[in-house]
Amino acid sequence: MPEAEAGSEADSEATPETAPEPSVWGGKRFVSLIYLGLIVVTGLFGYIIGLARPQDLNPQLFGVISLPPTPFGVALYGMVTVALVLGVLLMGVSYVAERYDTAAVDDDS
Repeated sequence: MPEAEAGSEADSEATPETAPEPSVWGGKRFVSLIYLGLIVVTGLFGYIIGLARPQDLNPQLFGVISLPPTPFGVALYGMVTVALVLGVLLMGVSYVAERYDTAAVDDDS
């Protein structure tokens, strides 16, 4: 029994740990940087493909807006398309993440 009392005394004397500061590269900022990086890489690849000038290159943004088959036109097409598709997916994941109730899941177990 004395051991249990000694342990409880040690617990009462322990100082609470301070929460670590959030990382600069964590969470939403990291995902946003990855998102922007992918858009930039897509633009670079589109520019390179536009320099190669394939025969049947006819980029149409949203199937309506015809873009010139130049390096800039192909880069713009790729960047807007990837930004739109990934942006919609990212907003969907963000929406679900904000409304996810971890307490309700933890109570069921």
